[in-house]
Amino acid sequence: MSTVKISARENGPYLVKGEVDLCDAEGNVVRTETKMALCRCGHSANKPFCDGSHRTQGFIAPAIS
Repeated sequence: MSTVKISARENGPYLVKGEVDLCDAEGNVVRTETKMALCRCGHSANKPFCDGSHRTQGFIAPAIS
């Protein structure tokens, strides 16, 4: 079993490291990745992935590891 680590970057996305299946609302695997950045500001045009919009939107949130 692989280890998955999720952390939140200061003023940025959730970083997911480890083999992870990203599933849709029905539970179907959309893709499998070993690392990804997920939006937590709500402004990404490529949700659920981060596209860097937090930088221009002034998103402020603490780092969490």
